[in-house]
Amino acid sequence: MEDPRLSRMYWALLKQWAAKRRSSIWHAAVMRSGLLTIIVLAILLAGLAFGWHEHRLGHFGRLKKELAEKPKVYVVVRPGGQDVIKLERSSLVGGSGPEFLSATLLPGRGMNMLQITAYLPQKGEVNLLASPTLEEAAQRMTGTGDDASGAQSLAMGAAIEAPWAGRISGAATADGQNLTTVWRGMHFTLPTGVKDSYGLDNTMASGGLLLKQPSYSVNTNVMPDGGEAQATFRPGNFEDRWPSQTEFTTAIVLSGRAIEMKVTAHNTGNTPEPVGIGWHPRFAILSSHRGQMVLRLPQGMRAEVKDRRTGELSGKLLPVTGTEYDFTDQSGAKLGGLHLDDTFVHLKQGLMEDGAVAELRDPESDYGLRITALSPTIKAMRVYAPPDGSFISIDPQFNYDDPFGREWDRVEDTGIVLLQPGESTQWKIRLEIFSLTSPAGRL
Repeated sequence: MEDPRLSRMYWALLKQWAAKRRSSIWHAAVMRSGLLTIIVLAILLAGLAFGWHEHRLGHFGRLKKELAEKPKVYVVVRPGGQDVIKLERSSLVGGSGPEFLSATLLPGRGMNMLQITAYLPQKGEVNLLASPTLEEAAQRMTGTGDDASGAQSLAMGAAIEAPWAGRISGAATADGQNLTTVWRGMHFTLPTGVKDSYGLDNTMASGGLLLKQPSYSVNTNVMPDGGEAQATFRPGNFEDRWPSQTEFTTAIVLSGRAIEMKVTAHNTGNTPEPVGIGWHPRFAILSSHRGQMVLRLPQGMRAEVKDRRTGELSGKLLPVTGTEYDFTDQSGAKLGGLHLDDTFVHLKQGLMEDGAVAELRDPESDYGLRITALSPTIKAMRVYAPPDGSFISIDPQFNYDDPFGREWDRVEDTGIVLLQPGESTQWKIRLEIFSLTSPAGRL
């Protein structure tokens, strides 16, 4: 038998011989022939040509600038300390009418609907609400200073107002930060830091107490044509400002042609309490031409404003037919230069409608928005349209302005709902978008 050590020796000698042959071949073929020099020069020239090409295109300059820039830091924006909810959907392929695309919700700020986007055939994707960017909104919604009572929630987007909507008047307290008002012998101390339009300092409390409340729980769900979100709020008695413990649940459903909103108030305490609920959307004037905007309101009466400087009401309800406040025709009426900051009550439901209806139409942008009150407890619609403003607000709400005021006749139902312990009440509306000219986009 052959010795294994001998085999290994032969194999080592063979590898040594092969290595020497490769070295001699490389030396003869490349080193002596000058081929190596040619290869090196070719690589160098190719590198120079590539560099010149990139230099002409400006790529090196951009690369140098990018390297010199500080790395970007991405910050999660959470107004009110809670994550933003964005309900989204894709527009229909070949769709010829306007469609809702998204709704941005702030559960950390009372479920403020900061923005609604829509697709309009003439304009593409647009923002329907007069609001700043999410980043700017978060910077302004600090919960301190001028936002201590949530004032910034009324200055952007569409805030939910509870446990009352609109304004309540009263006597200013000594500290100048609150007012006192009376309901059925019970005294309320309410903050006056929130002011949306009328009212001298410290004489009006506006927008309720939910404006800056964080949610207790949040649930979302993706749907075939959009999505839904629900948030629960447990503010209790709002730091002793309201007589009983209250839980609010908000539910919002987005689809292509409609957004449905529902707010439920539940008295979880042991004391009867008054409840009013409303919604304060600031609809943007896309064309920037306020005068050509068309408003349609349901048949009803207008609460007379006694003093336009302070917003003081007379307690009288006036007919609108034939006046400058008559927007009840089926085709509506142009706003023109009229300054509106008025509440319309005794709302009547039209034939074949699900409830009292208000519409805002933009002829230049060929779209309209329709609000339908789906709850019979919605007794008022407040319209705020400053003549020099970039928005128009239509607020469907339970209560009249100043529902506890002494100016009202004793028999007048000012819209406040009385909730006994354990009872609930519901506010519900539907917001629809439609075309003014295209049959396919009409509702």
